Amino acid sequence: MIKSLAGTVLVAAAATTLMAAPAGASASTETTTAGAQLIRTKVYFGRCKDTCQIKVRVRNISYRTLYNVKLNARLRVNGRNVGTCYDYVGTIRSRGTKWAACTVRTRALSQSYNNWLDGYSSFNRYANTYVSYRYYR
Repeated sequence: MIKSLAGTVLVAAAATTLMAAPAGASASTETTTAGAQLIRTKVYFGRCKDTCQIKVRVRNISYRTLYNVKLNARLRVNGRNVGTCYDYVGTIRSRGTKWAACTVRTRALSQSYNNWLDGYSSFNRYANTYVSYRYYR
């Protein structure tokens, strides 16, 4: 039993060393998923009734140019997801700022607004945003 367990550990260790790429062999294009983020965002709301406009200021805080910048936003009212929207921002130069905006138009948002008008519930809105981008070293 101990021999088979030790053999399994050795095979797993050998497989991880073969699959791991050396640091110098990585591709020149990177998508940031972990590590230091190169942007800061601030969310603003435009008109938000039966349709809701979400405006996001995207600031590049690095000295690198960011390419293919995209915004995804999820709108919640009273803790319930009422819709999503997306926008393509484009390229942001180093230390630059761009604005992105998208509009949510869903039946769930309209029903939440009508419930607020009728006095059945409150209308507390919150937007989760996700901004993806690419940069070159």
